[in-house]
Amino acid sequence: MFFSYHRSIIRVFVFLFWSLAVVVPSILLAQEKATSEDVQQLEPVIVSATKTPVPLSHITSAVEVITAEDFQRRNDRTVVETLGLSQGTAIFSTGGPGTTASLRIRGGQSGQTLVLIDGAIINSATLGDANLGTLTTDNIESITVLRGAQSMLWGSDAMGGVVDIRTKRGKGTPVARMFAEYGSFNSIREGGSLAGQVGSVDFSVALSRFDMSKFSSINFRRGAGERDATRNWQGSSLIGVNTPWDGRLELAFRWINNDVDIDNPSTFGGPFDVLKAKSTSRQYIYSGTYHQPITDWWDQKITVSHARETGITQAGTNQLSLATGLLSVPPEFGNSDIRTKSNRLEWQSNVYIGKPVIVTVGYQFREQLGKNKGSFAEKVISSHAGFAQAQLNLFDRFFATAGVRQDAHNTAGDKTTYRVTGGYLLKETGTKVRASYATGFRTPDINELFFPNFGNPTLVPETSQHWDVAIDQTLFQQRLKMSVGYFWSRYRQLIVTAFDPVGCAPFTIFGFCAQNIGSARVKGVETSLNVVVAEDLPGMKRMSVDGQYTYTSTRDLLTGTRLARWPVHQGSASLTYQPIDSFSLTGIFRYVGSRFSTTGNQRPLPDFYLFNVAGTYDVTKSLQVYARVENLADRKYEEVLFFGTPGRSVWAGVRVNFELPVFSESSTDE
Repeated sequence: MFFSYHRSIIRVFVFLFWSLAVVVPSILLAQEKATSEDVQQLEPVIVSATKTPVPLSHITSAVEVITAEDFQRRNDRTVVETLGLSQGTAIFSTGGPGTTASLRIRGGQSGQTLVLIDGAIINSATLGDANLGTLTTDNIESITVLRGAQSMLWGSDAMGGVVDIRTKRGKGTPVARMFAEYGSFNSIREGGSLAGQVGSVDFSVALSRFDMSKFSSINFRRGAGERDATRNWQGSSLIGVNTPWDGRLELAFRWINNDVDIDNPSTFGGPFDVLKAKSTSRQYIYSGTYHQPITDWWDQKITVSHARETGITQAGTNQLSLATGLLSVPPEFGNSDIRTKSNRLEWQSNVYIGKPVIVTVGYQFREQLGKNKGSFAEKVISSHAGFAQAQLNLFDRFFATAGVRQDAHNTAGDKTTYRVTGGYLLKETGTKVRASYATGFRTPDINELFFPNFGNPTLVPETSQHWDVAIDQTLFQQRLKMSVGYFWSRYRQLIVTAFDPVGCAPFTIFGFCAQNIGSARVKGVETSLNVVVAEDLPGMKRMSVDGQYTYTSTRDLLTGTRLARWPVHQGSASLTYQPIDSFSLTGIFRYVGSRFSTTGNQRPLPDFYLFNVAGTYDVTKSLQVYARVENLADRKYEEVLFFGTPGRSVWAGVRVNFELPVFSESSTDE
């Protein structure tokens, strides 16, 4: 019965998803205003795919761009909520806002996804992955998700993909914005920002706070009685200066101060509902970029960044086992004090050989430092790399890229990666065919190399091969956009925890250590659909549909089992209805298939689906009220084994904005 129900959900979702591609064209053709002037949208320009600005229609990689307009339309509060609807990704929270959440792409692991904020790497030096659970959507302009190996341009940790997060850039007359929100679990959000442009200087500055006090980290449905609190402060800024000779300098900063009460999901006698257990995180992220054209055919760019994080965990005073009902004292190893730093310096030079060819060469220095007080002193892993890439654009129809990179790592040796892509755009029909092939790698993190009685300093980098092919189709003056693609990945020398008393003897007395013995294969299908169903009709200012579905088949080639935490089926869809300019309503559907919590097909988790609704209403040009209902059907589910998820919950708030006349052009002229 379970499998029959599971298949029924998938069939219904796929049927609804693709039936739109058949039904919607007839709706579009029936509109009286189906002219090229109907939809005037600026095409997104992607930088992270090639490190040069390229229109989305010319990109030959698998890429998705999520904008601030998307955040506001759905009233997304956190980056986790946003990426949970993204294509080909898996991101799950371990107990709600403020708790750990890491991102995986196309069957990869979290440490195989490189995450940057304004060019600064935020992957942990000790753990390898990036914790996105503390990051809200405040003052974020866009999130670009690159799927597939990107090591040729971005180096280690990008063997599965890249997530590029960008802070808002100030534009036009300076505007001050404020918001306040209250909702379920005694949650309060509030914040303000100031953004605009004065002369050659643009700026965006924001400060926000997010508190929640009645949400249990361990699932309350399992008997957890204590309610845990989250306290999150964030500040961010981006200052840009247009310098002489068309140069530009940008300085970005982001500060995250997160305190969250936690529980213990240990399966050894647990899970445990823990009293006064707490995780405290302090992050400071700095970056600066300077771009300067030298001639009309040559320009250069320099990026410098520094990110640091302090993570302190307190194990708590006592814990209640939800499995046995026994009280105990949390073990001392639950206390930790971890300090990490990440530095990056990159120089890039672009040569334009007419319109058809761009040649990019560059150098990157990367350094990560980490220490765990009481376990090991500060360790350093670093690398020097050189890369070169050529881009070809013939008649805005045929596009290709080819590149190679050489990395020299202080502990893991040298590594060469390369990448080739190609695509053809048939403008007359709006059809683009694209394909790519790439190699990737990930160097061992500090814990895998040096953690006492586990780390193995003889580890070598993980490696991968990736290829994909896809067809992108636009119709009806780009009112309808579809994409269907196939991807395949092969992972070798994966670092896993192995029980090998003989092989691990030099590093540990317990017989367990990190070893390069893992191997995996991933393949799958990605589909997406974006439709402007109607626009500027009576009683229907705009109606649009967005959806995506991903099939991912994973295989651990050592055991023959599926990879942990990866669902075979997952997808999402949203329907936005805007009857008038001032009112918008969005329905959101998310489906995640069944998966296994641990390796070897152990600890199964059932599939789940969620319905959310978000609405906004502009009372005046300066005042907006909004609301969001999550888990409308009150589904009982777990994203990660044992951890809590919200039942039906409601949030409502108000946004206020107003121009600042003190910054007007007349006042500056005086």
